[in-house]
Amino acid sequence: MTARPDEPKPSTVAQALRAAAALGVDRLDAQLLLLHALQRSAHDRAWLLAHDNDALPAAAWNAFASLGMRRVAGEPVAYLLGEKEFHGLTLQVDARVLVPRPDTETLVEWALECAADLQAPTVLDLGTGSGAIALALQQARPDARIDAVDASAGALAVAQANAARLGLPVRFSQADWLDGAATDYDLIVSNPPYIAAGDPHLPALAHEPASALVAGADGLDDLRRIVAAAPAHLRAGGWLLLEHGHDQGDAVRALLQACGFERIANRHDLAGIARCSGGVWSGATGKNSPAVK
Repeated sequence: MTARPDEPKPSTVAQALRAAAALGVDRLDAQLLLLHALQRSAHDRAWLLAHDNDALPAAAWNAFASLGMRRVAGEPVAYLLGEKEFHGLTLQVDARVLVPRPDTETLVEWALECAADLQAPTVLDLGTGSGAIALALQQARPDARIDAVDASAGALAVAQANAARLGLPVRFSQADWLDGAATDYDLIVSNPPYIAAGDPHLPALAHEPASALVAGADGLDDLRRIVAAAPAHLRAGGWLLLEHGHDQGDAVRALLQACGFERIANRHDLAGIARCSGGVWSGATGKNSPAVK
């Protein structure tokens, strides 16, 4: 995002925003990036409107131009800003973790409903990434014992830094899904990878870690592993709650049923799409249930 040699660099806030718009940067994205370049809060959009004719320092323009070009190349705004709001928390994020999505708050709200009548519930968050789900649950339920795991050391470093900065005592560890997990959880939650390897939307997500997105030919590989392993780690009456793709609800609920889960249900995201499915583990084993080892 640079001026042509025969054009002066944008010298005001309004000119900078127009330059970004000319290159196809979304207006809200451009406002957030300009505030960041000006070292102002992301909540100061009203300030931009009130100061659109203010002079723009050269250093701020150079920083904004660099951010704008990275945005045009597809890099998520959250990475450019270094943070993302999720369920009332400001989380630090970078390319080691998936950007938390607002739709995932649906999973958090459902988990809080399931734990509402429990004293000091025990919760496990699988594939925690930035720690978004685990930290949101811990913030809402200070009495809960919340464990969170991820296979990525880089992701865990981000999550642990978020927990330390927010003062939330989530216990993090590195693990491949449920390997080595305890056997007494009231609730297991996960937003695992669920995109099919050949999905046409993947190029648009190229800046985010593929390991947090892709799960085999049909996108269900990790969901299958979690559903099969979860019963050995849930108390009788414990819930398993899973986020999945917009067209995977029937398949995930079939997996839950085949493994012996009961009271199988779903929750819809902000667009009214069935985005989460879950069920209760009765504690019994039978012909449809995996043996508890």
